[in-house]
Amino acid sequence: MILNRRQFSRNTLGTALLASAPLAFAQSGWAVIERKARGQTVVMNAWGGSERINAYLAWAGEEVQKQFGIKLEHVKVTDTADVVKRVRNEKAAGRNTDGSVDLVWINGENFLAMKREAMLFGPWAESLPSFKFVDVEGKPTTRIDFAEPVQGLEAPWGMAQFTFFADRAKTPNPPPLHRRTARICQSQPGRVTYSKPPNFHGTTFLKQILMDLTPDRSALYKPHDAASFAKVTEPLWKHLDALHPHLWRNGKQFPANAAAIRQMMADGELALAITFNPNEAANEIAAGRLPASVTSYQFDTGTIGNTHFLAIPYNSKVKEASQVVANFLLSPAAQARKGDIKVWGDPTVLSPAKMSPQDAALFNTARAPGQLDKFAPVIPEPHGSWVDPMEKEWLRRYGA
Repeated sequence: MILNRRQFSRNTLGTALLASAPLAFAQSGWAVIERKARGQTVVMNAWGGSERINAYLAWAGEEVQKQFGIKLEHVKVTDTADVVKRVRNEKAAGRNTDGSVDLVWINGENFLAMKREAMLFGPWAESLPSFKFVDVEGKPTTRIDFAEPVQGLEAPWGMAQFTFFADRAKTPNPPPLHRRTARICQSQPGRVTYSKPPNFHGTTFLKQILMDLTPDRSALYKPHDAASFAKVTEPLWKHLDALHPHLWRNGKQFPANAAAIRQMMADGELALAITFNPNEAANEIAAGRLPASVTSYQFDTGTIGNTHFLAIPYNSKVKEASQVVANFLLSPAAQARKGDIKVWGDPTVLSPAKMSPQDAALFNTARAPGQLDKFAPVIPEPHGSWVDPMEKEWLRRYGA
């Protein structure tokens, strides 16, 4: 069929209007959300164990109050599992519209539990204006949380990857921990350890070793199967049986958390420390708590990495304001500040290539002492359902 000029112009205009309709609707819809959010108070539950993180959230609270008229209350929690239990109890009690939590810092097994039990609002995350900057291609864990599809139920907030650091002034050749760990630790007797599970650094240490010892990891990326658990995890327990006698206090005791290990490393009692923030050593050096001789490293073969997220419980009273706060925390300005070594040093989920040159320039910072020279490949987390049984089995074998 041949169209005359008037028909062609009319059809072209119609196509253009149809193509722009979703964008116009999205912009209009977001304006409505921002308008409804003004004057609301968002109760955000987030880990409160870091002064840097608490200070960053205080800054974010000032910004969302100034820019959007939203009050942000940071409820400092020790364990996100407690938040999950609270929302679960509210659901059982029929509190479906007046929940006590509006925004929660979450990932892993806690996200899995809330998703499975329909305790999350959404999907909403990929509708945020700032989501267009997320590096979903280069950082696939921004859409996969411990092998569980996110499906827009939480917004990516930051990146984590298992990292080691050591003071080369006290330990010139830090021991690389991999499947030869037991042999290497014999040369560093009593100077290596990990935190006691269920502390997440300790649990990640277990997962890292299991991944290193498992040629075919496919079973670990599927929901936990009780029937195959013993066979899949057997290499881990054999390895730990050989490793523990060479650890700090002969593997009979384990520090409570990574902060304790960091201090023991700083004091020279341990040869290395562990972290899930690749910039932690640089943070501590910048704050004057570690010497500039501390260096960070990862395995060339890769270490476990994940994304941490922000989610909105299904019964939040202020879903509009919660989305606006999440969108701000995902913005280039907020992500660049969060990535600043002197502020938090949390690696961004964004791709500077997707931003304006002005925003991308915010991420052009010089390497600081203690930062990684090169990131190793990311090994995605196993499915979140493996965490609880692994921790219980570790406690049964070694917890006493």
